[in-house]
Amino acid sequence: MAKFLEITVIGCGRLGSILASHFSQQGHNVVVIDRDKSAFEHLTEEFSGFAIYGDAAEMQVLQEAKLEQADCAIAVTGKDNLNIMVSQLAKTVFDVPIVLTRILEPAREEIYQKLGLTIISTTKISATAFFQTLQQQLEENVS
Repeated sequence: MAKFLEITVIGCGRLGSILASHFSQQGHNVVVIDRDKSAFEHLTEEFSGFAIYGDAAEMQVLQEAKLEQADCAIAVTGKDNLNIMVSQLAKTVFDVPIVLTRILEPAREEIYQKLGLTIISTTKISATAFFQTLQQQLEENVS
């Protein structure tokens, strides 16, 4: 990522705060949205972006975040339905070129991909990591 991007992160929990802090430290312009003020405490001291307190399901909050200027929107709240709704708004209403959506329920992945969304299933990624780690440890124990 040579170019500095305008990145909007929706959700400032464990994952969102890591992403927002990381992108900010890389020099990108970051806006992070969360409806829980205490969530912003997860951001690192080096975070130099903007934190917007509000419900991302509300259009005025997305407008306040200047979502129409974003190069990338990343929806990582703990609620699949909210992530999907905000991602669809980012893509269709705000015309954000890159929209990444976390889902927790893997059974929904195919449906949402049919909507043209880029889905990251953290549950499936975690399961794969466990399978691979177990396989590696079994192979090491056999050697």
